[in-house]
Amino acid sequence: MAVKPKSRKVEIEKPVASATLRGVRLSAQKARLVVNMIRGMQVDPALQVLAFSPKKGARLVEKLLRSAVMNAQNEGKADIDSLWVTSAYADVAKPLKRYMPRARGSANLIKKHSSHITITLGEK
Repeated sequence: MAVKPKSRKVEIEKPVASATLRGVRLSAQKARLVVNMIRGMQVDPALQVLAFSPKKGARLVEKLLRSAVMNAQNEGKADIDSLWVTSAYADVAKPLKRYMPRARGSANLIKKHSSHITITLGEK
């Protein structure tokens, strides 16, 4: 009988603040690579990780994380030094459909992917 490994979930209370970026022109797969780096981290180290990441999605997620921190500060519900990224995910949004002309009057469909990115902060 195999033993299940312990999960590394952080014990966090209810969410304090969140921010959502909708319809960003970045595929959900590429956004998930960036979002997975900061999930479960404290806010300050997460901002440092994003600042030094070379990915395009890192700039977008960094701005979104700063927005979530400002939302928490404006609501006055939490101490900013004790905030953690409780959940962060990227969902698929509706793609832009474009057509590329091909030989003999036909056309190929080109889908330009986009995504919705959501970050939720909580206190430990």
